[in-house]
Amino acid sequence: MQTTSTLPAMVRARQTFSRPHVEDIGAAVRVELDRVFPSGSLKKGAEIGVTVGSRGITNIAEITRAVVDDLKRRDASPFIIPAMGSHGGGEGEAQRNLIAHYGVTEESMGAPIRHSMETRRLGTTDNGVETFIAEAAWNSDGILLLNRIKPHTDFKGRIESGLCKICAIGLGKYDGAQEYHTHIFSIGLGAAICAVAEKILETGKIVGGLGILENGYHETARLAGVTLDRFIEQEEKLLEESRGLMPSLPFKEIDLLICDRMGKNISGAGLDTNITGRSVNGYIQGIPWCEGMPGIYRIFVRDLSEESDGNAVGMGMVDFSTQRFADKINSRVTYINSVTACTPGNARMPLIFKTDSEAIEAALKSCPRRESGPIVVYVRDTLELEDMFLSEACVELLAEREGIEILGEPGALPIDPEGNIISSLGH
Repeated sequence: MQTTSTLPAMVRARQTFSRPHVEDIGAAVRVELDRVFPSGSLKKGAEIGVTVGSRGITNIAEITRAVVDDLKRRDASPFIIPAMGSHGGGEGEAQRNLIAHYGVTEESMGAPIRHSMETRRLGTTDNGVETFIAEAAWNSDGILLLNRIKPHTDFKGRIESGLCKICAIGLGKYDGAQEYHTHIFSIGLGAAICAVAEKILETGKIVGGLGILENGYHETARLAGVTLDRFIEQEEKLLEESRGLMPSLPFKEIDLLICDRMGKNISGAGLDTNITGRSVNGYIQGIPWCEGMPGIYRIFVRDLSEESDGNAVGMGMVDFSTQRFADKINSRVTYINSVTACTPGNARMPLIFKTDSEAIEAALKSCPRRESGPIVVYVRDTLELEDMFLSEACVELLAEREGIEILGEPGALPIDPEGNIISSLGH
């Protein structure tokens, strides 16, 4: 085992966040779906689709299975519909494989998966957005929108990432995703999503929603049934609740952020821009894209998650990475996703180094110079921010700060003989 002389001494730290969490997923699903489906509201044998996206949502398999079981209890005939726009290269079988990563298969769910990418045109919204819906959704008796509700990584608005988004972009499949993202340059993506969701809701094909909120520990904080009455207003309130549950980095200015991994299962942008303060549309080092977010000068990502299936969207916001990261990139899938989202810069390659040590050395050379030493934060990814390592210069900045505890004494991070960090985060 080696140590690296380029990285300053680091100390382990632990953050604490608000921690509401669901004890019994099945019971919570039943309570919330009772609100969505009053007794007798579903006809016997009704074919009800349940949306499952490409994000790494905690307990998604357990939640989805509980929803399927509850629909069966109501004498409905549920099925799963992968709802993720252009992800998986815009191919149905690839999207089916993506949700299989999370344990959502026909065998585990006890329900069929209808992954066709065929869509139907529903006309144009009042603000000029052509609307699409998956044929599998249109030919059903109704769709229950299931998704996590959280701040979006690309835009800010009344609704962001959640039920309306999976209704519009998810059920719109590749055709819808391409159309809606082009409106970024005119009315904005948020407005396009809202308009399309409203139009789809008007068709009567949506029977309700089940929103998932997560806490700062990436745990299921709450499940929330959303009824058709004032659907979007209900989601707005859940988005605000979600904002209050999000984790954050401990500093507003960071010289170097090191992440073990990035990927589509972690965030739609690979790294959550609400955490890093960098925008998918371009950024200035050290300047956050929204007020209240951190300003980070350099980001080094060590690897691409296996669950991302080679989709490296978000690497355009990363400054440094490794050859093992580069070797996992599926360029076709990455380019399709970034071009569809109208953010081609988000697929630019970072500087690639053979080892972690070489990447860290280059990163620190290009950081601001501080007498106290560089402000370095090392985390597993932008979802898991409870446990981290901080450089010695960070410790002084934590004086009288609540919600973060220093564990042990500063020391060198362990480096293997090849020059790579031996990570203990997330284990």
